[in-house]
Amino acid sequence: MALGVIETIALITAVVVLIKIVVILIKPKAWLSVVRPIYSMPVVLMIVSLVLAAVVLNYLILAGITITQIFAVMGFGALLGAMTAASYAKEVVALGTKMLKDRAILKRAWLSIIIWAILAVWALYELFM
Repeated sequence: MALGVIETIALITAVVVLIKIVVILIKPKAWLSVVRPIYSMPVVLMIVSLVLAAVVLNYLILAGITITQIFAVMGFGALLGAMTAASYAKEVVALGTKMLKDRAILKRAWLSIIIWAILAVWALYELFM
């Protein structure tokens, strides 16, 4: 069976998720040896993530998936993420408090905020225009 672009993206995501789950179940600290080097270069991580997100978004749009459909799936993912984060509610609230302190989030995450705003406006435009 030949996989299309969407199936390939789903395959990569599913494999990474399962590898992460298996590693965390067997040897949780081993996952940190993967995460630490990646997050030790935040600018590189941000650029690579942005480029990959743009590539994936482009392929999804070219495959005929609408931004409305993408946002519906993002809502599903956000709910799963919230369910997971709820297990660490105190830590998540502490991190959120730290991030929002002195509006520092605007200095650090301005690009992400702009991208999210553009995508949300795009989804609303598609829904109501």
